[in-house]
Amino acid sequence: MKYPTKLSDAVHILAFLALHPGASLTSEKIAESIQTNPAYVRQLMSALRKGGLLLSVKGHPRPTLSRDPDQITLLDVYRAVEGEKPILHQDTHTNPACGVGVNIQLALADCYGEIQDAAERRMQEITLAEILRRYHRKLRGIAEEKGDAAYETEI
Repeated sequence: MKYPTKLSDAVHILAFLALHPGASLTSEKIAESIQTNPAYVRQLMSALRKGGLLLSVKGHPRPTLSRDPDQITLLDVYRAVEGEKPILHQDTHTNPACGVGVNIQLALADCYGEIQDAAERRMQEITLAEILRRYHRKLRGIAEEKGDAAYETEI
């Protein structure tokens, strides 16, 4: 089973842009970092642009964030790439003649709604700036483990 990665890939793109301000960043270069294809990166960048999180001009490889990283939340990114799609999904192929099959899905719908609300509240609190701070802490930790101060600046 393949797990969805649109959100993490979209955050990766935004972080990449924040970490390389003013750099020439083609979809090919970004795709190399994500280890995916450039068409997928362009699709995500289009969604981020439509979601108001990214500024870019077709044919010019200098995309930028539309606002500061502390003004972009994880929920903003999720909404840009997933829309109103719920985080958890019910099995819609259960047997309608089975009491368990029907009623367990109704019970799960209530639980999934509660989880969705809680997740969205937390996602609204996490900013791209916070993710970047965590990124830098991870880099420092790796550099300390390796005893390599120069490693901190690698991306």
